[in-house]
Amino acid sequence: MPRAQIKDEKTYQRLRDKGESKEKAARIANASAGQGKKKVGRKGGKNPSYSDWTKEDLLKRAREIGIKGRSSMNKSQLISALRDH
Repeated sequence: MPRAQIKDEKTYQRLRDKGESKEKAARIANASAGQGKKKVGRKGGKNPSYSDWTKEDLLKRAREIGIKGRSSMNKSQLISALRDH
């Protein structure tokens, strides 16, 4: 059954089947519905790679997003948590 907040249900379900979180799947599905899949696929961030960030910057970003257990994570765990969110 389609949900009102999901604009592209097919894309959402495909991403969920791949193991993406509900939030991430919804964000991608809605972006691709609004802008087109090709444009969203080409879109890239302007920030440097997470591996170039300091641990303090990673902790700050994890706090903004709401990643639980961040204070006990090392740098590589923080990077993985941020990428998987």
